[in-house]
This record gives sequence, structure tokens and C-alpha cells, in this order.
Amino acid sequence: MSAKKLTGANSFQSPVNIATRNSVLELSTEAVSVHKNGMEFRSPTPFTEWAEMTVSLQSPLDGSKLQCNGVIVACAGNKHSGYHVSMIFTSLSRQSQERLNVLARSALGAGL
Repeated sequence: MSAKKLTGANSFQSPVNIATRNSVLELSTEAVSVHKNGMEFRSPTPFTEWAEMTVSLQSPLDGSKLQCNGVIVACAGNKHSGYHVSMIFTSLSRQSQERLNVLARSALGAGL
């Protein structure tokens, strides 16, 4: 999986919103790394592995919004230093996958 860290002038225009059935988390762009098949993010709260989630992203390239469903595949950390969460996207439409591929390949920063 390739990754791009989203920093600098080309980062997302608005915070990234992540929602589960029980909560909504709004993340700064510095806390998110986008991959072509998923994403990683830092969270102040833990997430249960295999939990289904919805993510809303706004492209810095054209301002379009992208909503993805996914599953948490890993969550490591503690309440003092925060949690590193890995998520795989599921059931992406062809158009959403193409837009996500463009974001993952764009010059949005250095890889992990």
C-alpha cells in the first residue's frame, strides 16, 4: 500500500470527518495519511477492530467531496499518547476509487 502524508499548502481544505454508529471524529489533515485502498490516522480515542466506519474527504485538487465506507483493521496506542488507526475502504464505486487513486498519487507530501 502506498501512502501520502497530507501536509502543506495542498492538504485537504477542511478537516476529515470519520463516523461510526456511536460517534463522529473530526481530524486535522496533519493526522491523516491516505492510501489507494485505505487510510491511517491518529485519534485521541480508540476504535474497535473490524468496526465499520464512514469517512468524508474533501479534495484539495478540485474541492469535490468523497465519502468512503471502511473497516478498522488495526488500532494501537494508549490514552496518553493517542492511537494509530488503520482503515481499509470497502465497496468503493469505480468513480470513488479513481478519485482516491488521484489523491494517493498526487503531490500531497512525502510517503510514510
